Amino acid sequence: MTRQAHLNVSVSTSGGHHEAGWLVQDYDTAADGGISNFRSATRTAERGVLDSVFLADSPSLTRFRARYFPQIRWDPITLLAVLGADTSHIGLFGTASTTYNEPYELARRFATLDHTTGGRAGWNIVTTGNAAAAANFGREGHPEHDNRYARAAEFVDVVRRLWDGWESDAIVGDRSSGVWAEPDRIHPADFHGEFYDVAGALPVPRSPQGHPVLAQAGSSPAGVDLAGQFADVVFTPQPTIAAGKAFRAKLQAASRQHGRDENSVRILPGLAFVLGSTEQEATGRRRELEDRADPELRWRNLAHNAGLDQSLIDPNLPLSPDVAATAEGSTFAQYIVTEALASGRPFGELGAVLTGLPGGLEFTGTPEQLADLIESWVLEGGSDGFTLQPTTVPDSLELFVDHVVPILQKRGVHRTEYSGTTLRDHLGLPDVPSPHRTPVSADSDRR
Repeated sequence: MTRQAHLNVSVSTSGGHHEAGWLVQDYDTAADGGISNFRSATRTAERGVLDSVFLADSPSLTRFRARYFPQIRWDPITLLAVLGADTSHIGLFGTASTTYNEPYELARRFATLDHTTGGRAGWNIVTTGNAAAAANFGREGHPEHDNRYARAAEFVDVVRRLWDGWESDAIVGDRSSGVWAEPDRIHPADFHGEFYDVAGALPVPRSPQGHPVLAQAGSSPAGVDLAGQFADVVFTPQPTIAAGKAFRAKLQAASRQHGRDENSVRILPGLAFVLGSTEQEATGRRRELEDRADPELRWRNLAHNAGLDQSLIDPNLPLSPDVAATAEGSTFAQYIVTEALASGRPFGELGAVLTGLPGGLEFTGTPEQLADLIESWVLEGGSDGFTLQPTTVPDSLELFVDHVVPILQKRGVHRTEYSGTTLRDHLGLPDVPSPHRTPVSADSDRR
């Protein structure tokens, strides 16, 4: 039997994942970022029978970017509730930071989302790399990389314990006896760790999936360890099948170390794409995007992604080792500074080369060629599918659904209809069982 690809699509950015996407499409820019755009994109993705849509997020605004492309970020969980009401099957991933949230509050919000969508919620766990976020929350400083991941591991542990608080049969609803719920089937978190103390239980029953699906996007050693401990899905930049296989081996080792099945995690690398009916047409569309990109945005954005102070950088000169040493400790940041130092090119020129997701996969070509790429990665074990990053939205997403999806379906690499109703169903993951087992008591006839 042919393996099927799991396809998640990022619809986070109005206009698309290329910064010039909003400049080359014919739609109302005054409505940029409007809720109707997200609703339309999600319906298109569900028409393509994709596993899920994904909303990225950051608890801060990168103000300089607003000069160049749309910078509206709605609260993902609130927006996903709207998108869930507008659809019936597609999964709904939202990003939320463990550094700038509280476990109890976030656990309740995601549990509520899972109930309101019939079991289609997923949480993309991030620790937040942007140090500017600290000032938005009255913090004196932004925690360093390894500390953020240590906090994240404990944060997720608390959230999972809260989700496990209610047994699936806690609500009795017996009018004859007057018993609405059995208190001994509702378990307080009673968590006391290094970073968090959480006493009580959630006021929300057990999730339809047991737990919402957990995703993780860090590819650093700390990120891989966190994914091996908790993740059901991993979003990651991988440029080749060989790199994807190597990443899978690391993730499997981390999963085994934490006592998990090494094949229980779905790996979905980022895949940005430009499509055309011919290679020439696709290349022309890519060229149009690149011609509209602003060189100043490119180098400033590259510096920002590496956590570098833009005022210390002369775009006409190579990046100095002293400035490079101030970069963030994330995988993306270190990739950027390593490439900058190795190339010796002026930083402004590097901005025109290292575009999109640092270290990620960029495709330009026909629907058949993109279908070939997806099929080869999945069949050769480089990934379990992809997180699609359409360079233009709605245009590229509609082209994918209308022209790539039918090819994949014909080859048996993509479903023709949803066979289940929850996000775990789509990903081929089992529901999370309750760790609590209430012994049968003498009053079991009430249950």
